[in-house]
Amino acid sequence: MSTPNPALLKKPTQAQVKRLPKALLHDHLDGGLRPETIIEIAKEINHALPTTDPAELAEWFRSSCDSGSLVLYLETFAHTVAVMQRRKDVVRVARECAIDLARDGVVYAEVRMAPELLTTGELDLSGAVDAILEGFRDGERAAAEEGNKIRVVSLLCGMRQNNLSQEVAELAVKYRDKGVVGFDIAGPEDGFPPSDQLDTFEYLRRENAHFTIHAGEAYGLPSIWEAIQICGAERLGHGVRITDDVDFNHTPPRLGRLASYVRDTRIPLEMCPSSNIQTGVAASFADHPIAKLAKLRFRITLNTDNRLMSATSMSHEMNQLVKECDWNFADLQRVTINALKSAFIPFEERLSIIEEIVKPGFAQIAGE
Repeated sequence: MSTPNPALLKKPTQAQVKRLPKALLHDHLDGGLRPETIIEIAKEINHALPTTDPAELAEWFRSSCDSGSLVLYLETFAHTVAVMQRRKDVVRVARECAIDLARDGVVYAEVRMAPELLTTGELDLSGAVDAILEGFRDGERAAAEEGNKIRVVSLLCGMRQNNLSQEVAELAVKYRDKGVVGFDIAGPEDGFPPSDQLDTFEYLRRENAHFTIHAGEAYGLPSIWEAIQICGAERLGHGVRITDDVDFNHTPPRLGRLASYVRDTRIPLEMCPSSNIQTGVAASFADHPIAKLAKLRFRITLNTDNRLMSATSMSHEMNQLVKECDWNFADLQRVTINALKSAFIPFEERLSIIEEIVKPGFAQIAGE
């Protein structure tokens, strides 16, 4: 193992964290809207909201998601999805997503959305994808004008409780050279195992297409095992319940067969601490398994999941780990590089971001 730059062993300040180059693999488009945008669009389409005060609405989303239940957490999306049914509104939301991430120092982001949720109005599935991608490109240009360089690509989600996954997967293949880099299934885990979508995952593998699977968030090891061993997932969305196969009562901790396989094969875990705390996986950042799994050298990545619902950002997630888990620059750089190593863009493009943006950026800021 190489010796890190001594400057990277320091703990960053919040101001330094804000400026660090960041990579994000797990962020939901419909979970990151600006409250002001929701209010403006809801007024235009006559959609009733709990409140029309931006600060109060932001707090309503956060507090409603602090239930400890994934099912109740998902119910809040009724309001964000409702304001994403017109083409211009989807473009706007995607544009603002790219701008907001770039302002937080994110240089690479894979943002996911289920296009089937955007089709109750004027859009069909293809139209929804076109609008998302147009918004991301507009947002990239606007961010560049502000002096913030970002690349935003899309993951298309099928909802595991519905039956449109195959059609969405075919769109992911169709648009893979136009800004879509992969596929995912989202929605409630319990009662909807990944193997229900096996035909779709086999299709994606035949097409040499990338996919991740939400697994090990609200449901345990069987969900993770199916996602990897039956369906062939390249990454795990959350994957936090892999700790059910790790015995931390021993020194060093003892890994079970599945946990060993996940670590040995470097399967990335798309971890989202704030979101997991809200849905009852952990009581706090200090209690969250991310730090323990990082020490065991699982391929951990750090993510936001739903920025609105969790009142979070990549900077917030990083700052909490610095504060509660004693992370330093090196720890933050490791999860950032892990994310880029695990990204669904071509290898040379991943390497370019790591070597030309992330490493120099961390070195410069840590050396101040």
